[in-house]
Amino acid sequence: MKAYYADEQKRHDPKAFLSSGAPQPNPEQPERVERLKAGALAAGCSIERPRDLGLGPIAAVHTPEYLDFLEHIFERWQRIEGASKEVIPNIHPLARTGSYPASAVGQAGYHMADTACPISADTWNSALWSAWSAVDAAEAVLSAEPAAYALCRPPGHHAFADVAGGFCFINNSAVAAQVLRGRAARVAILDVDLHHGNGTQGIFYTRPDVLTVSIHADPVRFYPFFWGHADERGEGPGLGYNLNLPLPRKSGDDAFLEALHTAFRRIRSFAPDALVIALGLDAFEGDPFGGLSVSTPGFARIGEAIGRLGLPTVIVQEGGYLCDALGANLTSFLSGFGASHHQSR
Repeated sequence: MKAYYADEQKRHDPKAFLSSGAPQPNPEQPERVERLKAGALAAGCSIERPRDLGLGPIAAVHTPEYLDFLEHIFERWQRIEGASKEVIPNIHPLARTGSYPASAVGQAGYHMADTACPISADTWNSALWSAWSAVDAAEAVLSAEPAAYALCRPPGHHAFADVAGGFCFINNSAVAAQVLRGRAARVAILDVDLHHGNGTQGIFYTRPDVLTVSIHADPVRFYPFFWGHADERGEGPGLGYNLNLPLPRKSGDDAFLEALHTAFRRIRSFAPDALVIALGLDAFEGDPFGGLSVSTPGFARIGEAIGRLGLPTVIVQEGGYLCDALGANLTSFLSGFGASHHQSR
């Protein structure tokens, strides 16, 4: 399987975030890349550098107002006397239907959902190359590759059309799905990250051409809290095109596989021409976030089950944080997926 990654993606190096109000070291570290690269290589992937594809594929899912903010906010922030070294919001609008603030502080609050997505001098460039990895993986699948893996870092599934959040700036899975839509009438996104893909859901919530399905830890007491509940089904033309399958905390392999089969029923009913997997490895029992309890062999079972769908597939890396098994979990998933996907086509 072809994999896509650029070294510029390592330069984004966030230092902290707030957890329960207390500053903590940011877990979305550049070292994740080395573990994931090793895991991809062990699964037999050949890693290629993506092309600089410009803003076009990204602007297809993100607003120009937001992209302008991401590109320039760090430089503007440096002109504020006494400001933090990274762009971190300290005020948020109660509603986002009013006027648009002119100040950097106001715009940070407007465009950043939380304190887990600090912006530094290298964030914008790293996020671009992360998105371009997803674009080239999607282009490979459109060019008859049965599947491709995008080693996206920073991740993307918490980013809305005009809001960053949860370590995410550009929604790589949404970008990949929109690229696939260029030649695929219907695209399904299956998110298997520990956390609900709220940004991805938001981007496609009113659309009937992209089905969004997410399996994740129940958000009633877990990030992202306000999204990911089972009664969220889409709106307007998109009603019935969103499915959330929240799991109780500490659910393991069998519960995850059971939810996966429910997801497959909905995906088959949608009859997609292509599939995007938003691959979070943080559902692992030893992940620092500790929300679910999927084992390393369990990721192989998940990969095998998804592979049996036999669809042209773009696998986009989302979460999965520093632990000894991070690379092995990716190897397990990709190996399981590859074996069954080959047999199903």
